Amino acid sequence: MRIDDLVDEFLSYLSVEKGDLKSTIETYSEDLKQFSQFTDNKELDLLDLDDLNRFISYLYNNLKSTSTIVRRLTTIRSFYIYLNKQKLISVSLNGFYLPKLERRLPNVLSYDEVEMLLDAPNIETKFGLRDKAMLETIYASGLRVSELVNLEKGDINFEHGYLKVSGKGNKQRIVPIGEFAMSYIILYYNKVRKNAHTKSKALFLNRDGSSLSRQYFWKQIKKYAIKAGIQEEISPHSLRHSFATHLLENGANLKQVQQMLGHSKIETTQIYTHVSSKRIISAYDKYMSN
Repeated sequence: MRIDDLVDEFLSYLSVEKGDLKSTIETYSEDLKQFSQFTDNKELDLLDLDDLNRFISYLYNNLKSTSTIVRRLTTIRSFYIYLNKQKLISVSLNGFYLPKLERRLPNVLSYDEVEMLLDAPNIETKFGLRDKAMLETIYASGLRVSELVNLEKGDINFEHGYLKVSGKGNKQRIVPIGEFAMSYIILYYNKVRKNAHTKSKALFLNRDGSSLSRQYFWKQIKKYAIKAGIQEEISPHSLRHSFATHLLENGANLKQVQQMLGHSKIETTQIYTHVSSKRIISAYDKYMSN
């Protein structure tokens, strides 16, 4: 029996027993196809840890992305574990370790850059006013771009100043939003949104009266960044990162920021403490050099 003979069975196990998503199964299938080709579709009783180690070397010599290497090795390791459990091979994985992913710090805008970006839309036009309201909202609340474009009027509590957000896994959370951002939501709603003839429930609409796409808002941010004279590459997530970092720099605690961002694990939020510290040290060094 060869590797290819067990791949479909393994993928079925992942789908039925573990409930993995179709997209995950497809990725695993591609990874295993590459491993099978690398080993010339080896007989299972000849499969050993050396095959895995040689595959690791192959990946490091041919791929630049550590995340892709880790993903492929995770797939192959899971396959080995499955084959061991089925008693089709007897290969110890002791001594096999996945490479550590490099933890890249998120891109964070300075306070001045945020202000220039938020001031870039022309609020004398209805779409400029919409974009202004969206930029103010995402910076004041730290929403993901998908959460922003999916906001509905019913998700906004105008009286008490908070948003009801549906995040990853359809998890609901309440996010407070400041008066300044809320004032632009109200202005946009009264001047533009309530006069729109549409069946869409989305708060922010495109020219056709439909909800905006994530890609469209990303393009708008790029446009406004150029207008504001911001040199580095930014995205909608840059405002989310900036929101979190600026909150921590101004005394918010990590648990509060975690809840507002909708992170399931506190470790995900902790990266912003490193960004904040790095920015403070940079400012200190700049001051001391003057």
